[in-house]
Amino acid sequence: MRLDHIGVWVRDLDAVAAFYARYFDARVGDLYENPRKGFRSRFLIIGEGARLELMTRTDVTAVSMGETTLGLAHVALIVGDEAAVDALAARLRSEGHAILDGPRRTGDGYYECVVCDR
Repeated sequence: MRLDHIGVWVRDLDAVAAFYARYFDARVGDLYENPRKGFRSRFLIIGEGARLELMTRTDVTAVSMGETTLGLAHVALIVGDEAAVDALAARLRSEGHAILDGPRRTGDGYYECVVCDR
C-alpha cells in the first residue's frame, strides 16, 4: 500500500499551481474540468512520491490565513539543508509571499519555514 495523492481545495487553481512550479519545481499536470459541477483540478508532481491534487469549484469558500480548522493542516516539502530553506524563504519573502513562521528549528529537530501558498 502507498499514498497516491492528497487533494487540496484552492481558490485560484492556476496561481497555486504556478507557485508550486516556480518555487518547488512541481510538474503541473493537465487541466481536468467538469463544467456541470463547476469543478477543475490539476495534479502536481513534486520530486518522487505522492502527488498533490489542486482542486477548485465555483462554490469553494476560504478560511483566514493561519486559521486553525479541522482537516488538512499543511503540506511539508523537503528542499535541502538549512541554507536551502533560508534561501527559499528569502526569495519567497522578497517576491511578496507571506512567511507565517520561521525559518526556525522546531522542538523535535526539524528546520522549517511555514509559507502560505495563496
